[in-house]
Amino acid sequence: MTTSAARDVTVRVSHGGRPPVRRGSEPGAVVSVLFGEGLEAWRRGWSGPDSETPEREAVVVGSDISRGTATATSTRVLPDRGLAYTVLGQAPDVDRLSEAVSDALEGFDAEPRVIVDDLAPLVVERGASAAADAVEAITTAADGRVVVGCSLTPDSVSVLPRVLEFVDGIDGVDPEVAAVVARLQREDPTTFGYTRRYWTEAQRGIESCTRNYPQSKQVHAALTGPETTPRTLGATLSGLVSLGVLETWGETVGPTRYDLTAYDPDRLAVVGAALTAASSDGGSDRPVEE
Repeated sequence: MTTSAARDVTVRVSHGGRPPVRRGSEPGAVVSVLFGEGLEAWRRGWSGPDSETPEREAVVVGSDISRGTATATSTRVLPDRGLAYTVLGQAPDVDRLSEAVSDALEGFDAEPRVIVDDLAPLVVERGASAAADAVEAITTAADGRVVVGCSLTPDSVSVLPRVLEFVDGIDGVDPEVAAVVARLQREDPTTFGYTRRYWTEAQRGIESCTRNYPQSKQVHAALTGPETTPRTLGATLSGLVSLGVLETWGETVGPTRYDLTAYDPDRLAVVGAALTAASSDGGSDRPVEE
């Protein structure tokens, strides 16, 4: 990741609640980008115990919980409340988002903190690629501290590997799951390497496969344009078994069969975050070759 010396970009993940993006906030200037909450709910949230209300805030609203229906970008300034807000409407495209964030940042003399409440709704609405483009646009426009929230769900977690090049770290990973991932890395680095690199493709294969107890080649056949081979996908599936995402089917002679009826998509969301955080720690994304 290429950043200015002052820029610090962190993704804060959360499983089972809103990401704690306000935690540790200090009074000052903030630009907030909302994909999950509406303006009023977001402003009320500053009264919580983990943060202090900013002296000045510019809010870019890209959620569907906004003031009316926005067909074009609209901005209001409320100087008595230290607030300016721009309503873009639900899941805005990257160009409109980038322009709105840049305009908001230009309204401050010093570099404000930038907070993104939750990427998950944008991933669901526009896909992981578009959400990653949004993170790139926001981090490119900013020149200070940026905190990006992401609720961990089976639908949203695939965005994390895509944003790695734009961020400095991922916080909030379940420590018990992180420990299991670290153990796999120590005990079986080859399987760990494949799993870390290809877990999102394995997720697509598992969720596309119509068989309950397939071999890896049958899961692979369910993929469109795969990056894996049946062998590397099999190693990845084996890693996910070790991490508690799915199970193997009984004692079989010949190729391993995977019990997709035991697939736990919520577990995959937490495991995927831990695997991505392991990638962000500076290790290579390439698996160890056999």
